[in-house]
Amino acid sequence: MATHSTFKSLRLDGVGRDFGTMNALKDLSLEIKRGEFIALLGPSGCGKSTALNCIAGLLPTTRGSIFLDDRRIDTLPTEDRGFGMVFQSYALFPHMTVRANIGFGLKMQGVPKTEAEPRIDRAIKTVRLESQAHKLPGQLSGGQQQRVAIARAIAVDPPLVLMDEPLSNLDAKLRLEMRQEIRRIHQSLGCITIYVTHDQDEALSLADRIVVLRDGMIRQVGTPEDLYARPAHLDVAEFMGFRNRITGRVLSRDGTSVQLSVGGTTMDGVLQETAPGDTAVAAIRPDDMVPVASDAHGIDATVEAIEYRGRDFFGQARSSTGDELFFRSETRVVPGETLRLGAEPARVLVYAGE
Repeated sequence: MATHSTFKSLRLDGVGRDFGTMNALKDLSLEIKRGEFIALLGPSGCGKSTALNCIAGLLPTTRGSIFLDDRRIDTLPTEDRGFGMVFQSYALFPHMTVRANIGFGLKMQGVPKTEAEPRIDRAIKTVRLESQAHKLPGQLSGGQQQRVAIARAIAVDPPLVLMDEPLSNLDAKLRLEMRQEIRRIHQSLGCITIYVTHDQDEALSLADRIVVLRDGMIRQVGTPEDLYARPAHLDVAEFMGFRNRITGRVLSRDGTSVQLSVGGTTMDGVLQETAPGDTAVAAIRPDDMVPVASDAHGIDATVEAIEYRGRDFFGQARSSTGDELFFRSETRVVPGETLRLGAEPARVLVYAGE
């Protein structure tokens, strides 16, 4: 099997996976180049872990094929694919030292001790655990245990490292620290990393490209910048943090610029997909929905809840037509207060109505 330094790409051609009558994956096609960090992003049940397990060989595919360069690998057993796996639960042997855990995969592969020892040393150094190598997993923090799991995965010199929500068991501070570590480790290896997460912030901060899945299908593939600023569909926008969904009627269009009638007022935005007929939905991030002057385009709403987050206030309000709006304010507002809320037209993304 290829190592991380001898292959060029991983390719999925029409991969599908069924569980009885349920299609968990539908026609998944994707090419990933060596050195890329790919995040599979989506809500629970969208198929991201199923896709990862099919790549790893932990689940057989129902349709399609998977290639490492020109070699088909979906017909190979897991152990012959040579990939590194990092699980949510760490899956460390409690009776083995850090060093023994890291070397376990090499031992199973029959790598001679004289070759294995320097590879274990490199993996320990890569994850910065030199002073912990003699300890048992129970003597380590959660973040350190996750580093051991990563070191074990990379010690086998894999062409791919597959990570299934590896940070979900860590507290917020450790998650931030481990994000930086995972990205640093990936850059030092030069292999492919495929990372499953439901956390958009993790995907945005780690990935070179993000693959958004829904109902077993790819909805959009793009850079973090593309996904953050230009989600192609309304469901992608919702998952990428566009919490405000406002239904309106199209008044006019000029290229991609569109003006909507919303609750007795107007709102300008940018068309993201063809809006058939008159109905469309405007999607806006809470960060971009702010109080505006009473004579500006916007929506009048009554504040229902407000919280302070260090620099700005973030709140929830309700319009006269019953729309729930999430907004940001640089100044203090209080529940019961009426505001006009609006956003810059470039920050208002307009999609086809449902």
